[in-house]
Amino acid sequence: MKLTLFSIDEANETLARIRPELERLVGTKRAFDRLQRRVDVLSLASAGAGPTNPDAVELKNLLERRRVLGERLKEGVNAVQRSGCVVKDLERGLVDFYSIAGDRLIFLCWQLGEPEVQHWHSLESGFQGRQPLKPTERS
Repeated sequence: MKLTLFSIDEANETLARIRPELERLVGTKRAFDRLQRRVDVLSLASAGAGPTNPDAVELKNLLERRRVLGERLKEGVNAVQRSGCVVKDLERGLVDFYSIAGDRLIFLCWQLGEPEVQHWHSLESGFQGRQPLKPTERS
């Protein structure tokens, strides 16, 4: 994987392009999670049931739907990450952009619902270590 470094402006420009796909991916992830919960229940309910049992039939259909949604998620995340950013959490719509601060590699951090990149964190600290960008760092 090639490492792409972003300025704050470049991260925000990339964000404008990938935001619609991220919004779609977050919705797809929610649908996948709902489907998984139903699969879990039906797996228990249809254990030992024959292939014509209504729960077994529904489970078979849901497993195929889950496979399709899983492929969409994988393809979507790969498409977003080809922009150079890193998708960190689809439940939050969390994306990081590699950047340089002084002589250190950091992540510019953004999550769905924020108007633009406004935070950063070290590679080690993750989301919990998010700090606001200083006004002089923003455009």
